[in-house]
Parts: sequence; structure tokens; C-alpha cells
Amino acid sequence: MTSAPVDMSVQVGPLALRSPVTVASGTFGFGEEYAAYVDLTSLGAIVTKAVTLEPRTGNPGPRVWETSAGMLNSIGLQNPGIEAVVAEKLPGLVSLGVPVIVNIAGETVGEYVELARRLGQVEGLAALEVNVSCPNVDRGGMEFCADRTALAEVVAAVRDATHLPLVVKLSPNVGDIVPVAETALTAGAAVLSLINTLVGMAIDARRRRPRLVRGTGGLSGPAIKPVALAMVWRVWRALRCPIIGMGGIMTGEDAAEFLLAGAAAVAVGTASFVDPTSACRVGLELDEFCRREGVAAVAELTGALRA
Repeated sequence: MTSAPVDMSVQVGPLALRSPVTVASGTFGFGEEYAAYVDLTSLGAIVTKAVTLEPRTGNPGPRVWETSAGMLNSIGLQNPGIEAVVAEKLPGLVSLGVPVIVNIAGETVGEYVELARRLGQVEGLAALEVNVSCPNVDRGGMEFCADRTALAEVVAAVRDATHLPLVVKLSPNVGDIVPVAETALTAGAAVLSLINTLVGMAIDARRRRPRLVRGTGGLSGPAIKPVALAMVWRVWRALRCPIIGMGGIMTGEDAAEFLLAGAAAVAVGTASFVDPTSACRVGLELDEFCRREGVAAVAELTGALRA
């Protein structure tokens, strides 16, 4: 174990982050919700919940269900819409000095393009995360990720509409993740987010009904970590591209595993619902892991998995 300071800074494609620990979209609101519990400036980046052109009330309840190793959600992209986000949410967030990545979602290519155009006019944003993988909406969402032609079209169109770097969030609910990832990169993605939630279901056996009104929802938390690690590893091995890894990260050692598999940074998601301070704690624990293992710079871990 070394007492020397660990260099926790990382380069994720065009994004220079002071820490590899970020927060996953849809789990951290717009940052302000966690400000009383978390030192937001200690995070590598803040990724907002999904933003759409018009306000969305989301799906009817019940839309969250705890599982034995995580949670199911069917929120349905609830958000106040782009106008309110630009006017009310982003000014305070960008003033923190932490890279801000805005997650965008649409039902058509045109909606994504308009969101990118308007957000490109906001001073201080670090990147856009193009959400083409939400399993909890009827239109858009996974439709774009499941069809590589549609994926290429939306990513290329958003790339042409903004100067901001693009992070593309991919779904695990596809056959082979590698060609999907390659398509996103070829179309203009600078970074990939891996992975979004798996489709899952919970049933009330006594009532003989689904626990969620929509029937299925997105499964997140420790249950999906092995799947997420495998997908990060497969994409890294094949494409050697910048990846933000996520899926069941609860501890600093979990984060280290994603880095070893090939991620340049990680995102803490469901853990924040268990403990609002989780993202900061994971960062501290990752620092401690590096000291214990004699790692001088956390970036050394990326892709360092031994055969």
C-alpha cells in the first residue's frame, strides 16, 4: 500500500474528468436533488435525467419495484421539458464547475436534432448523452438501438446538429453489442455508455398481475453487473473505444472491475437510491483501492484485465 496521492483524473475521449466516477442518467435528477447529501464538485461529471422536447409526466404507477438484487423501474422519461430545463435547471448546474452531460431522448430523429440544436446554445455543457436505449416508452427508446440503420441515422443527425461531444447510451437488449457499438462510433459517437437497463418483470402471484402497470420495466442494480461487465469487456476488446461503464456499481472495487474490463470512467446509478452519498463514497473507495494496489494513476486500470 502506498501513501502517495493517486492521480484520479481520466480522459474519456474528448472529456477530461477529475475523477472517473460519474452518475448515471435517470438516477440523480438534475443534481440539485442530491446537493444536500453529496459534494457535487467531487464527481467526475453529472449526467442529467433524460430531457425531451415537451414536458412528460411519465408512466402511471406503480412504476418502481424493488427486486432481490436491484430494482425495476418504468418511469417513462418524466421531465419538465427542454424549455424548463434550460431556464431553470442548467444555469445552477453548469456554475458548479463540474462537467455536465445532458441526456436527451426523443421519439423521432427530428426531436433528437432539435434537442441537440437547442442545447448546443447553452454555455458550459460538456457533452450530450444520446439515449437510444430506454425500455420504458412506446416510441423511440430501444427502437433506435435495436435497428442499426436507425441508430446510425439518429447519431449522425445529432452529430451534425451540435458542436458538443456525443456520448451514446446503448441497450443490452440487443443480440450482439459489438456491431451496435461500432455503428454508433462510426456515425459520430465520441464515447459509449454501457449499459442501460435490462428488460425485466415482477409478478404479484396472489393478484395474478404484474407489479408494474406496463408489465415490464428496466432492471438495474447488482443483478445486472455481470452482464454489464461482459458487454464493456467485449466492446473494449473489439473496438478499443472510450467507454463509461455502468450496471450495479455499489463499491469502489466494483468500479475498479469496470475499469479493468475496459471502461475509462464509470457511472453510479441504483446505488444512489440506496444511499444518496454512494457516488462520492465509490470515488473514495476507488482511491483507496488504488493506494492498496500500488496504482499511481487510476487511468492505468483501464483495460488492464489479465488474460
